[in-house]
Amino acid sequence: MMGMCAITGVAAVMLALHAHNQREVRRAENAFPPRGSFVTAEGLRLHYVSQGAGQPVVLLHGGILSSCDYAGVLELAAEAGFRAIAFDRPGYGYSERPRRDMATPAVQARLLREALSVLKAERPVLVAHSWSGSLSLAYALAYPDEIAGLVLLAPGAYAGDAYPAGTADLLIGRLLRVPWLGGLLANTVLPPLARLLAKPMVTASFSPDPVPPGYLERARALWSRPGQLRANREDILAYVRTVPQWEPRYADIRTPVVIVVGDADPFHPALQAGRLHREIGHSRLVVLPGTAHMIPDVRPEAVVEAVHMVLKHKQPS
Repeated sequence: MMGMCAITGVAAVMLALHAHNQREVRRAENAFPPRGSFVTAEGLRLHYVSQGAGQPVVLLHGGILSSCDYAGVLELAAEAGFRAIAFDRPGYGYSERPRRDMATPAVQARLLREALSVLKAERPVLVAHSWSGSLSLAYALAYPDEIAGLVLLAPGAYAGDAYPAGTADLLIGRLLRVPWLGGLLANTVLPPLARLLAKPMVTASFSPDPVPPGYLERARALWSRPGQLRANREDILAYVRTVPQWEPRYADIRTPVVIVVGDADPFHPALQAGRLHREIGHSRLVVLPGTAHMIPDVRPEAVVEAVHMVLKHKQPS
């Protein structure tokens, strides 16, 4: 009898959490609605924001938020004569994500390629921040003749140094891949926890740079939605599982590459950006003084300057 009461109590708590989280999702999406357009790739709707005309420059965000990380870059790039296109990656912001297959960096690169084909954005410069470094490197290896160059902002490129085995990030990612358990966790206990952790996570990502006004509120609202939580944790798992197979091939990349990193970045820039710069021998490394990890948000002018550098940089023979 007591066991039945306990089970009933747990079920009631889970149902209450589920209902509360659904209300929070509606509240978040009403407060921060999509501000761009949609393109369909492999049956999935991908949200993007575009400004300007000219040479396409495709902007890919990291693991926290969405295309809004590039708001300042979009404006500056358009003023500089570029067609700037910032995507919400699959599962983030308002982009859909594959339901069955793991959306690895290679899968996301394939989806991006189809989206760019539909948008007729030919030979773009790919600008990738943090986790998206792996996506853009996968793109460059798979479709080397279809891009004009890479701008890698504090990129993630090596698995071992990014997420050591046994960390909570990987454990949660594995749990969320379990069909029934993943849905239960993502819709009940994890969103409130994510809302609690949003402030220290965002502060740590920007530190020592200040967090821009309104950023924390948007991150707390959108990052804690069940779908985006699952996408973020799955990205970490996919990164660890798939990036090692590409690491030996980075030296084969022939497209112009500019790597930008802040000298105050807490996320192992020497082990990621520095190592990548050494392996891609023709790449150029730009170190921004007094700058941490969130380069698209705090140094948009440096991003646009790096795009100019890529386009002036001759492709190695």
